[in-house]
Amino acid sequence: MSYTESIGSRTYRFADLKTLLAKASPQRSGDQLAGIAAASEEERVAAKMALAQVPLRTFLNEPLIPYETDEVTRLIVDDHSPQAFTDISHLTVGDFRNWLLSTTTDTDALTRITEGLTPEMLAAVSKLMRNQDLIAVARKRPVVTRFRNTVGLPGHLSVRLQPNHPTDDVKGIAASMLDGLMYGCGDALIGINPASDNLAAITTLLLMIDDFRQRYQVPTQSCVLTHVTSTIAAIEQGAPVDLVFQSIAGTEKANASFGISLALLREAYEAGLSLKRGTVGSNLMYFETGQGSALSADAHFGVDQQTCEARAYAVACKFEPFLVNTVVGFIGPEYLYDGKQITRAGLEDHFCGKLLGVPMGCDICYTNHAEADQDDMDNLLTLLGVAGVNFIMGVPGADDVMLNYQSTSFHDALYVRDVLGLRRAPEFEAWLESMLIIDAHGALLGASARQPLLEGARDWMGIT
Repeated sequence: MSYTESIGSRTYRFADLKTLLAKASPQRSGDQLAGIAAASEEERVAAKMALAQVPLRTFLNEPLIPYETDEVTRLIVDDHSPQAFTDISHLTVGDFRNWLLSTTTDTDALTRITEGLTPEMLAAVSKLMRNQDLIAVARKRPVVTRFRNTVGLPGHLSVRLQPNHPTDDVKGIAASMLDGLMYGCGDALIGINPASDNLAAITTLLLMIDDFRQRYQVPTQSCVLTHVTSTIAAIEQGAPVDLVFQSIAGTEKANASFGISLALLREAYEAGLSLKRGTVGSNLMYFETGQGSALSADAHFGVDQQTCEARAYAVACKFEPFLVNTVVGFIGPEYLYDGKQITRAGLEDHFCGKLLGVPMGCDICYTNHAEADQDDMDNLLTLLGVAGVNFIMGVPGADDVMLNYQSTSFHDALYVRDVLGLRRAPEFEAWLESMLIIDAHGALLGASARQPLLEGARDWMGIT
């Protein structure tokens, strides 16, 4: 089905729904690289006007990627609930935007329609929304998950402590981990990106974190971010695996480029469940995504990068994850050129994920060849904090020395929690208070109060 819209004497024609979505997207370098972006701002406005008139039902009848050839499309179509769709089935995309922003549309209303939404519907409506709209609606849709603690409660913000090391040096990782804990970070998880996929090295890191966690009774969860096949092998060898990690994307072909399928993810999920390591819940998958991943694998099929990204959240939903993280600026300026595009993408991803019931976090980040800086990250950090993001990254000095990119630091987490009055996961915050790291109000105590823990941890690490 084609779509048309006139502006003055000029008429714009869009060949199909995926073309219309691509032309309506806010400007970003990835869509320009793919040759699917609007050629002018006027064409972009025409596409938005046409998109606003599209009935939501159209997205159920016109798949962007054929059902027969893509298992992600099949997942989206087969899991759609007509009953949950009832409340909004009569709306157009423009009407849906107005419904979402209405003061009468509350958390219960958004939760009720979750299983009636598709990623494409949410990608479409997001293209009609300003940044403040994305923030206002996402804030109304908390998503709470549990493993050893509780993440995503309203008024809370968690942090993934990311103590990476370029050679996987155990003492170096342990020192960064301890540094982050002293700043009250680590309630989302302690997660290491290993420099090597060597199974012995992965197991060594898992054992180190688990030994520390048990020694000090830390109510958090660990993860070594390796391929699911390596995690399955580690589980089979008896390694202490908490969260099961995998990068995912929004098309079958893009996932195949990661060496995964829905069946393999199911196997990994069930392997993790078999360990029964959660204490307050059983959400245990950790997924990372990023706009541009499908395009970089030549697996986008002419679909714009934001819509492809939203489809990845349907994959995530299937496995009841503990955390999902859009690594928003990591792929580089070829896909998100500057701070403005990174900011917009982060807010879009958070909005689409939360409305689908995904526990969204964001690695607020950029590569050193992007037209962005730490001020841009401060802006996005603040906006996502207002929007109710579940978690952010905690990287020593905001500079990841292994992955070689810029993210957010332990100090950044202190800032955003302070100015927005956000708390840590309640179980973790109680532990921090018991260890004399914070006071009853969540503020850091002085170094002298933490000295006994520091000395004990240094002994554990073998540091004199």
